[in-house]
Amino acid sequence: MKAPSAPKKITWIIGLISGILGIIGHYAHVQILSEYNYTLLLVGFLVLAAGTTFREI
Repeated sequence: MKAPSAPKKITWIIGLISGILGIIGHYAHVQILSEYNYTLLLVGFLVLAAGTTFREI
């Protein structure tokens, strides 16, 4: 089994922005962000997990 690799910069930025938007949607009442806050957090986590698992992402 290979060790996890660092994700590409764009993958890391997409995951980070998605996670931050999910957190903002949880604590602040922004209509679209509040409706999908858990989905945004999940997408951000999955993007970062995929980025460390696969080298091409």
